[in-house]
Amino acid sequence: MQLQDILYSQGFGTRRVCAGLVQQGHVACRAKDEHDFTVTQDATLDLAPEGLRLRVQGVEWLYQDKAYVLLHKPAGTECSHKPSAHPSIYTLLPAPLRQRPAKGALQGVQAVGRLDQDTTGLLLLSDDGQFIHRMSSPKKHLPKVYEVTTKHPLDERQVQRLLAGVVLDDDPRPVAAAACEIVAPHHLQLTLTQGKYHQVKRMLAAVGNRVEGLHRSRIGGLVLPPDLAPGQWRWLNEADLNQLSAPRSA
Repeated sequence: MQLQDILYSQGFGTRRVCAGLVQQGHVACRAKDEHDFTVTQDATLDLAPEGLRLRVQGVEWLYQDKAYVLLHKPAGTECSHKPSAHPSIYTLLPAPLRQRPAKGALQGVQAVGRLDQDTTGLLLLSDDGQFIHRMSSPKKHLPKVYEVTTKHPLDERQVQRLLAGVVLDDDPRPVAAAACEIVAPHHLQLTLTQGKYHQVKRMLAAVGNRVEGLHRSRIGGLVLPPDLAPGQWRWLNEADLNQLSAPRSA
């Protein structure tokens, strides 16, 4: 694969821009089995992309055929490319992730579902359409765990109603929590296997309480890393991807 095409696939700009970066000496490469980076000015140089590390304008980048990313979403951000009132989550990502070429109208990685602007926690992003569909499909019943801070003290009656199912105003069928546990008087851990608009807030309102804070801590078996600060992101590795299909452990 030509170097300019590799750079283009990673989101470093158009093919012409990528060729220019190479020709101007701004790109160094380190193949999978090599120990040092080598600067090249040949944009048509053929390289094996797997395991290839790039250094583009001083920034290191590992080649990724498909991008799978975990973001610790901070409060006050919107999961939209065209936010209405708050900064977009996409501004938290480096340009190559935002500019990765795609067949659709939108470029770059896309959020797997959405979190409200005031909700924090684990958010997945990818440019793999099949992965996004698989993670988003309600048929998969992928558990998502939320840490809920409530206005009023919690009690077992509310827990039992959430487990039994509550009726929301847009659906006559009851919506039930997959799991529900009182952690502290105002802290509920709630597990859902489906997603509806403002679902957690509406479920808590249906049992006579109110959400004051909402944080997603887990998707499937993947837990938000405790050392990943709000606004930070990291690549998902193979073990992480396997955890996404793993059941939630107690």
